[in-house]
Amino acid sequence: MTRQTGKTVASKAGRILGDPSSAPAERSAAASALAQFKAQRDSSSAEAASSASEVLRDPDSSAAEKSVAGSTLSQRADRAH
Repeated sequence: MTRQTGKTVASKAGRILGDPSSAPAERSAAASALAQFKAQRDSSSAEAASSASEVLRDPDSSAAEKSVAGSTLSQRADRAH
């Protein structure tokens, strides 16, 4: 099954990237989600997954930022197998 970033998440990612107050980790996760939407890739890099995880742990991250970060993590290929 190929997972793809949806239009809603891509839209939120665009808003995060356009917000000058977004933190670097938030921008990284948003950029990854947006790149995956455009390219329709099915996995995120380890660096993008790390940034997304950081956003999810940050209590100051907005719901939109956490949504984008969650999408990025959901597209991380399972490396355990």
